[in-house]
Amino acid sequence: MTEPLPHNAAATLRALLTGTDPVSAALRAQIPYTRVTGTCGCGCATVDLDVDRAQAPPAPAHDNPAADAWYAVPDDAGVLVFTADGYLASLEIYSTADEPITDWPEPHFAQR
Repeated sequence: MTEPLPHNAAATLRALLTGTDPVSAALRAQIPYTRVTGTCGCGCATVDLDVDRAQAPPAPAHDNPAADAWYAVPDDAGVLVFTADGYLASLEIYSTADEPITDWPEPHFAQR
């Protein structure tokens, strides 16, 4: 399975990686070259990602997750951005509710 990154997942990545730091800037630059290579087995919107490494350089060394946030709506959901070797690797959504979140919410995040 390889398919284009859905618009709402790309919007979520852009919203999470808004910083001016070198890691956020490098990961944000990878978004146009990112494709979905898999999904979560539970039915949630989580996606595995692959970046065309010929088109975008890796981000500098950083911790994982590279970014995380809680959504404002729904207020029981969060999102994490994971990387591997400096490249986007996974965009994970999770919820404290019983049902998985099957579509990416608007990327409006709660203040922490």
